[in-house]
Amino acid sequence: MDILIGNDLSARIKGKAFEIGFDLCGIAHSHPLLEHENVLKKWCSSGMNGDMSYLGNNIEKRIDPALLFKGAKSVIVTGLNYFTQKKQGGNRVPVISRYAYGANYHDVIKKKLDKILVFIKDIEPGANGKSFVDSAPILEKAWAKEAGLGWPGRHSILINRNIGSFFFIGVIVVDIDLEYDKPITGDYCGECSQCIDLCPTAAINEDRTIDVRKCIAYLTIENRDPVPEDLAQKIEGRVFGCDKCQEVCPWNRVAKPHKIPEFEISAELSSLSREDWLTLSVKRFNSLFRKSAIKRGKYEQLMRNIKVVIQNLS
Repeated sequence: MDILIGNDLSARIKGKAFEIGFDLCGIAHSHPLLEHENVLKKWCSSGMNGDMSYLGNNIEKRIDPALLFKGAKSVIVTGLNYFTQKKQGGNRVPVISRYAYGANYHDVIKKKLDKILVFIKDIEPGANGKSFVDSAPILEKAWAKEAGLGWPGRHSILINRNIGSFFFIGVIVVDIDLEYDKPITGDYCGECSQCIDLCPTAAINEDRTIDVRKCIAYLTIENRDPVPEDLAQKIEGRVFGCDKCQEVCPWNRVAKPHKIPEFEISAELSSLSREDWLTLSVKRFNSLFRKSAIKRGKYEQLMRNIKVVIQNLS
């Protein structure tokens, strides 16, 4: 592709991304991220991936988009803010992570990414691509860094200087050449270690990885076994996910409320009392969370978490 055409198309893709609601958009050249291979293998072999054994599979695909999508040349990475100043919980009421307040982000973001793909194909009919939202073995955070969207904080979550870290990452891999953004190479966390120091369960390692066996998000979402008693006492009322490391991060002082209606918390969910949570029925669970990321977990698992935190909030 002619470089002028590539530059113009790249600018138009970013313009389209912003037009349909994304807060960030960058583009990286597709290539194997070899520097992540040993890190990932070491992390998995140490057992820090908990029961998520699948993270140790298909490592070659995880580091090379061309093995996921034949002919991959460019990786378009988007960021969608989900921060809100509204706080669910309080008064000894179980707490859920902000990202689960509204509709399932997978569905919201996938629709937006597919609109960008259609837009690209309208301009370049011969172009092909595929979009991903936590749906394939691809290193979203690593590609976001490559595309200039941010750097991995000490808590391993990507931080953007302008909007903080409360944003979802979406990826589109395409088989056309585009203009590429410069990767973020600096570390703007400095000497700050608040996320590490204030993690309730000491799950954050010094090397920007997480020991998920201690992580509240893992314990309340992915973990199928009983929550270890010593950790249950430190969960601080959380029944689905955890925002602690992001809440204490100084970079999130720049975070502003999202503008996505689908991410708004419903009046019913925000008004649930302690007793409502404890007596939540299967029928109400299915109704309340039918479009939520919480629905991906099982009712029994959520009730397990509720009983654990109610006991420790007493």
